[in-house]
Amino acid sequence: MSEHIAIVLGTRPEIIKLAPVVRACEAGEIQYTLIHTGQHYSKSMDEVFFDQLELPAPNYNLAVGSAGHGRQTGQMLIELEEILETIQPSTVLVQGDTNSVLAGALAAGKLDVTVGHVEAGLRSFDRDMPEELNRVVADHVADRLYAPTDRSRQQLRDEGIPHDRITVTGNTIVDAVSQHRGIAAERSSICAELDITDDFFILTAHRAENVDDPDRFERLLEGVGRAAAAHETEVIYPIHPRSAKRLETFGLTVPDRIRTVEPLDYLDFLRLESAAALILTDSGGVQEEACILGVPCVTLRDSTERPETISVGANRLCPPDGGEIQEAVLEALFTDRSWDPPFGDGTAGRRIVEDVTGKQLTPIP
Repeated sequence: MSEHIAIVLGTRPEIIKLAPVVRACEAGEIQYTLIHTGQHYSKSMDEVFFDQLELPAPNYNLAVGSAGHGRQTGQMLIELEEILETIQPSTVLVQGDTNSVLAGALAAGKLDVTVGHVEAGLRSFDRDMPEELNRVVADHVADRLYAPTDRSRQQLRDEGIPHDRITVTGNTIVDAVSQHRGIAAERSSICAELDITDDFFILTAHRAENVDDPDRFERLLEGVGRAAAAHETEVIYPIHPRSAKRLETFGLTVPDRIRTVEPLDYLDFLRLESAAALILTDSGGVQEEACILGVPCVTLRDSTERPETISVGANRLCPPDGGEIQEAVLEALFTDRSWDPPFGDGTAGRRIVEDVTGKQLTPIP
């Protein structure tokens, strides 16, 4: 039977990180089906990424949208099972730690379809994070685990997963940044549109543990604002719809030094990251992108599943507290930027598809 890969995704980071896998399938003429759960349902956070990255439209879009974790995951599981029974793929690939990943892995595993987990072995060791539960379960359901680093591989081995199920491939985010950084520089005019001429910081904050707690969200904003004032700079905050809603609900005021803007498409955000003096974030993917781009990062969380970024000196872990944020920002701004990104050489997408199919593929230019 010829190889048929079903690729399940549902959020902006998954679209970006699985784009190199889709391109590798296209280049190798591998049969694949793209299944979008619709976990991100806003056009500004979703459809535009397929257009910009020149990816084919999904074969299926479940349009699940927002709901509680149980309802959202359950609806995905029901619909994914029906689709997989119809198309009968030989392998299902999922990436990361979202509810889409959990549902995709469970649906395929229960149908005895081979499951491949891209970006396996990441751990924050914070079980209060729903993402941590998702990634742990997906790893232990998966038949093939594509670990981005040796450290993530060792984490899987420490949990008893056999070595022959694990392949260190690097992280597909390196492929994505490599493939799109030049395009972003050519096509994006975001710096001119935002009238940015001097050094600036970027802020992203959307995780539930930060924005669903009014006191914590307020401390985060105040701390970032004070750090910006201390360095006489502006912070650009492309605000996630979830975060914007929480600001309104909680009646929080954004400090003067923080400028909120609408969510940005991928190329604009990549261009903004490349031009920033510093990035403050609670996003896992943004930690990786900052490291790859050579921009210092402060992660506004209590833990991170990307400890490699800290080990190489690219990232500082900081709880959202005013004084600690100021200290972390100062340290990050004066760090040595000569670190080597620890996430591979930009061939992860091709390596994953080669492992799934057993077929040698031509490198993507």
